[in-house]
Amino acid sequence: MYNIKLMNKISSDGLNRLPSDTFTCGADVTSPDAILVRSADLHNEEFNPELLCIARAGAGVNNIPLDRAAEAGIVVFNTPGANANAVKELVLTGLFLASRKIFEGIEWAKTLKDSGDEVGKLVEKGKSQFVGPEIQGKTLGVIGLGAIGVLVANAAEKLGMNVLGYDPYLSVEAAWSVSRNIRHCTDINEIYEKSDYITIHVPATPETTGMINAKTISVMKDGVRILNFARGTLVNTDDIIKELASGKVAKYVTDFPDAALIGTENVIALPHLGASTPESEENCAIMAVDELKKYILSGNIKNSVNFPSVTMPMSGVCRVCVLHKNVPNTVNSITSVVSDAGLNIANMQNASKRDWAYTVLDLDNDADNSLLDKISALDNIVRARIIK
Repeated sequence: MYNIKLMNKISSDGLNRLPSDTFTCGADVTSPDAILVRSADLHNEEFNPELLCIARAGAGVNNIPLDRAAEAGIVVFNTPGANANAVKELVLTGLFLASRKIFEGIEWAKTLKDSGDEVGKLVEKGKSQFVGPEIQGKTLGVIGLGAIGVLVANAAEKLGMNVLGYDPYLSVEAAWSVSRNIRHCTDINEIYEKSDYITIHVPATPETTGMINAKTISVMKDGVRILNFARGTLVNTDDIIKELASGKVAKYVTDFPDAALIGTENVIALPHLGASTPESEENCAIMAVDELKKYILSGNIKNSVNFPSVTMPMSGVCRVCVLHKNVPNTVNSITSVVSDAGLNIANMQNASKRDWAYTVLDLDNDADNSLLDKISALDNIVRARIIK
């Protein structure tokens, strides 16, 4: 029986995919084999030695200590694309909110509640203050063409916008998915210089933190409208407030409010609603559960953020899974231990991701803990286990 600890409420559509005769789930589980989490902060969480993996029902993993998890041999999964449509729809909403002064008009209309029969006249007289441009024919720059960015770019193109896309790490899958009418820019400055609207869809990393700042905004068109539904740290708050005050930026729409942004003129701050749909929560839960279940039962890894993906059909009598540092000759050392034990390797796969690697071996013979002890004693090994 495997124990799954729930750090947040997880959709039953996902949890129902865990067979009750193999898995037990709950918020009060102790010594879990896996953790399911949404937004709970795990940075101060003590991880027990039995913990095999953490599955985040969502894309962002800034609430999980990735390096500490890797060093302990804990595989961290996320669910890229599971909430992509929900975020896409909210970005399109933000696009219209940035243009038409809809939010401001709604707030003004509320002030007319006690005006009785005069409401109609007051509306006709006051509506001119809420004039805003149409998006058709305007240029949208999409920074980041991952699961969400591609959907946004394709939808905006269908709405009649000229769309520019920038992604130096464009995947083959994304390249096939993006509309042929979207121009792929090789220089991000082209996005800054030519776009009437800019939407950001990149992960928060040391390299992308504060990427929208006074310097990059200075390259943009006067009156540019910026949308941030990726991560709040991608935009320098002090700089965006100054550029809004000067009029260089006409509107900033973000799903990540902070104290400085709330109440600032021409800022529309939404309370992190990107994935707040029942469909998105179900999709994320299903994907997260499937990822941890496959890893626990078969050792296969897909969508890990700290270890490489390895998927291999199970064959032979048993499977040996080894998480280790990405150091030369480590794989040779592992196979030598297996060979010295008189065991035959039926199939094997190895992959690496930055500092970490994963080796899976299917054996024609049965193996026991003595083999694991010998593998674990090797340099650069962080975790070894046997699946039968």
